[in-house]
Amino acid sequence: MIAVILAGGKGLRLWPESRQQRPKQLCKFVNNRSMLDNTIDRLAASGARKIIIITSDDLLPGIEQVIEDRPDAYLIEVLTEPEGKNTAPAVGLVLARQQLEDPDEILGFFPADHHISDSQAFSESMRRAILAAQQGHIATIGIAPDRPETGYGYIEKTKWEIGEIGDVFQVNSFREKPDLSTAQTYLSSGEYVWNAGIYVGSTGVLTQEFKTHLPEIYEKISGGYDAYLSSYADLPSISLDYGIAEKSNRMAVVPADFGWCDLGSWNALADIHDQDEMSNVCTGSDIVILDSHNCVVKQTGKTIVLYGVQDTLVVETDDIILISNRNRSQDIRKITEILKEKQRLDLL
Repeated sequence: MIAVILAGGKGLRLWPESRQQRPKQLCKFVNNRSMLDNTIDRLAASGARKIIIITSDDLLPGIEQVIEDRPDAYLIEVLTEPEGKNTAPAVGLVLARQQLEDPDEILGFFPADHHISDSQAFSESMRRAILAAQQGHIATIGIAPDRPETGYGYIEKTKWEIGEIGDVFQVNSFREKPDLSTAQTYLSSGEYVWNAGIYVGSTGVLTQEFKTHLPEIYEKISGGYDAYLSSYADLPSISLDYGIAEKSNRMAVVPADFGWCDLGSWNALADIHDQDEMSNVCTGSDIVILDSHNCVVKQTGKTIVLYGVQDTLVVETDDIILISNRNRSQDIRKITEILKEKQRLDLL
């Protein structure tokens, strides 16, 4: 398998740790390694023979800095997009690059900013996904839900397993982020899994699906890599989920449970770090919590003391201290918009 890491995101809800020149995939939220490093490690351990990273032109220096410090740098290639166009054009970029290669080559597409705690279970899920792809399917990974989450998309799986692979199912439908009542219904039914945004398929099948469902992108793919890059501004901005997955009859889902977390906001730290007896989540070496509960704290240099507060978010970086209500962590991207309006570009 050639593993493709989509690493062009901005991570605005994780400001001020995630910044324009150091977005969240380059930040260190666990084990003192960047999320990109952890993603590469995981894919290499799962047997990827080559890794392609897709990023933006302005993030290239930071990505290259991560790669040059790795002993497996020779396995990694970086492709840059002239501008962000969502995931389908990014996949098309790889197909344009690979179209003259083996059509049976398996390509896997992975976000750069997910946390996975059980690498062995992840590798087993990828083994089944690759087998499904070799049988002509586009396999996606479905995470077993443990709560009625309204922030994720869902996949409805059928009861029919594919071939003799085991625990790989046909897809009945993709569902957008639901309201709470609908999410509770999904959880109770046992027929739905969270959409992890991971896709695995052969070069030939993926190219054919672009031809069928996204012909305007397929036309540019057919022109070759250089022509594809030069026409990037003309490509539609559309996700692979909406453009291909929701329309294709080749979709298969691999239900999985490998400690997955989409680190989309500061509250997600509660999914990857232990909480104390007062439901506080603390990362850093010098934090004092007194009579406070349900707080999230990320400390870097200064001693942080919390006293008599609840539902509070504190994030310290080298130049900024953010203090917010934890329940508004999904709104933090609005801060970056306000700072841009106020011309505080030094804080972005």
